Amino acid sequence: MKFIAEIDIMPHRELLDPQGKAVVNNVKHLDLSGIHDVRIGRHVTMTLEAATEAEAREKVDTACRKLLANLIMETYTYSIQSH
Repeated sequence: MKFIAEIDIMPHRELLDPQGKAVVNNVKHLDLSGIHDVRIGRHVTMTLEAATEAEAREKVDTACRKLLANLIMETYTYSIQSH
């Protein structure tokens, strides 16, 4: 069975996000007001084969923990849909 995982990887809230700070500091040049916090992360779309949704979740979780996210600095969330 084919699944598609949508994965979001973000820096921990406690850590400084220099890219996000740069965006916040520069939105004023675009005449945008009311923007106080921006966090910038990554979005990954993964297509995978698995016998069950539980197996697909296990594969995605392993890929996130061991390859995609630096757990010292980042967190991840994901959703899975059958395709």
